[in-house]
Amino acid sequence: MRLVKLEANSVLFPDPDTALLEPNGLLAMGGDLTAPRLLSAYQNGIFPWFEPGEMILWWTPDPRAILVPEERHVSRSLQRFMRKKPYRYTINQRFEQVIRACAMQREDGTWIGPLVQRGYQELHEVGRAHSVEVWEDDELVGGLYGVSVGGLFCGESMFSRRENASKCALMVFCQHFSRNGGELIDCQVLNPHTASLGAREIPRRQFLQQLSELSQRALAPDCWLPQDLSPHDEDLPVFPKDRE
Repeated sequence: MRLVKLEANSVLFPDPDTALLEPNGLLAMGGDLTAPRLLSAYQNGIFPWFEPGEMILWWTPDPRAILVPEERHVSRSLQRFMRKKPYRYTINQRFEQVIRACAMQREDGTWIGPLVQRGYQELHEVGRAHSVEVWEDDELVGGLYGVSVGGLFCGESMFSRRENASKCALMVFCQHFSRNGGELIDCQVLNPHTASLGAREIPRRQFLQQLSELSQRALAPDCWLPQDLSPHDEDLPVFPKDRE
């Protein structure tokens, strides 16, 4: 298998089955981060990841990390923390601030450079990239962003400036997404943080099959409108000590 260089005048991608085994899932290089190309990528289970200043690289790893909203894992400590209602939550109210904060989160550098931020901002403006915001009073203290493909949400990054802020963002989003008809969250590559929240791996071929089916799924009309999000306590298990 060889690495394919994308054509400037086409947003088509190679078959994911032709991706390299090492590094796992590397499929293509080049192209740009315009909204049409990004949409074509996500609709085919492909995402960009590269170092700022270097050539754009496109990936489709096998296996793929996914999170089924109903399978999310909320630890007892996180459940109790959320019941105290320390934060308020919104969706699609500060996309630019969220992606910038995600870029600043990593002390060892980030792939979310200005080129990436512009590309996803363009996707947001056409209604396909979305953000969840976590607020402490009027201060943005956490959040996440990603791309919608029908009944599937492709998570890209999250940040946290206060205790549990990014975990709360994901849990509240899972509730909102599921209640509006969403069925699957793409976590791309499994890591200890996402695994602790209920993410697991499935074969790429299975992921692509689910993507094909869910891409045709229509969500509730109001799903992505800017709005406040409220955690639903009935979605959190109640333990005996929680009643004390």
